[in-house]
Formats: sequence, structure tokens, C-alpha cells
Amino acid sequence: MSSYMSMFTEVIFGFFALFLITKLLGKTQISQITPFDFISALLLGELVGNALFDPNAGIPEIAFVVALYAILMYIIEIVSQKYKRTRHLLEGSPTIIIHRGKLVRDMMKKTKLDINQLQHLLREKDVFSISEVEFAVLEANGTVSVLKKTDYQTPTRKDLKLSPQDVTLPITLINDGEIIQDNMEEKNLPLSWLEESIHEQGYKDVSEIFYAEYIKGSPLYIVPFFNRNHKKYTDYD
Repeated sequence: MSSYMSMFTEVIFGFFALFLITKLLGKTQISQITPFDFISALLLGELVGNALFDPNAGIPEIAFVVALYAILMYIIEIVSQKYKRTRHLLEGSPTIIIHRGKLVRDMMKKTKLDINQLQHLLREKDVFSISEVEFAVLEANGTVSVLKKTDYQTPTRKDLKLSPQDVTLPITLINDGEIIQDNMEEKNLPLSWLEESIHEQGYKDVSEIFYAEYIKGSPLYIVPFFNRNHKKYTDYD
């Protein structure tokens, strides 16, 4: 039993230690993971995993491994910010793989990117034909940034010579049948207004609402738990 308790405390400690590291390193380190970050994360997981199942290793050893990893990553982050020449080595650099509508085969070969992989990455950007692309850049994190040819670009309001409109951010007022009070207070919306808006769309109570979204100047957008025929919203017939 003592071994299970020891593993329990070590797992809890390791979990919160790794969680703290991700918070300290910032969101961009997670969303823009480079090959170096990927390898170092695997190494950290292996070290922590081995420490958990090593009878001679406890919380001090796990703390040492996690702290050492955090210090090394922090040093690398500082070095890459202070010395620009190290960024190419530590973080990688973007590579142009389509230039003026033509594939740059030398760069594709250098980055070990074949045509099937390129097509997959382009489809993730809603591009289903290479002929639509003017420029494509392979980023350091393995994603592709695409600039379409003008014939395939979506026209903007400026292109259509339309007057600009105010941009408003939608805000969630109800989530899973519960009112988000902080969002209501932020927009200075009274509860009476919310209840009235719900009643206008044929619902009796907040408990019937799975999700409600507010945009200034637009009717309240509502997704109910059940539709008007009292079928589950997951039913298709």
C-alpha cells in the first residue's frame, strides 16, 4: 500500500510541476512547438516517467528533473531572444515552398516534404489545388501559411467598396444551462432582459438552453437542449 501512496504523491507532484512549466513558458510555446520543443518534451516525459517507477527516486528527484528542464528551456528562450543568430538553430526558420505559383523543389527536398504531405497541409487551409497558390511558406512548427492567387482570394468589404462596419466580439451568456454572471455584468445586461429574450424565442426557462451567445445589435443566438418537438438536439430525424 505504501508503494501505491508513494506513486500517487509523485504523480500528483509531477502533474502540477509540468502544469506550472507550461504556464511559465507561455501559450506560444505550446501552439508554436518546434522540432526541438517536441524532442525536449518527449525527453522530459521519459525522465519523469522513469522517476515515477524507479523505487530509488522520489519527489526530490522528480523536482530536480522538472526544475532542470525548466531552467534549460528558460535559458534557451532568453538566448534566442537576445541573440538573433541563434534562432535559426534553436527554433528553425520558415521556408518558401511555393513561389509565384511554382513549386520550389529544392526547398521541398531540403525540408523532406513530399507532394502528398504538401497537399495535406494545403487542404487544412481550404486549398484543394496547388494551382490556386501564389506563395506557400513552411513554418518552423510544420504548418503551412498560404497566400492565394488574386483570382482565388475572398473579396473584402474594401475590395467591394463597401463602408466599414463595427466589429463586435460575441460573448457567451449561457453555457450548459447555466448563466455566466461575469459576462452578463461585463455587458451590463440585466437578468430580466435575458429571460425576456428567451421567452421571445419560445423557451420557458434557462434550464432549457444549452448555449446562448450575445452579439450587440443581433437577436440572442440560442441552442437548446431539446428542439420544439421535445426531441434531443442530437436526433436527426
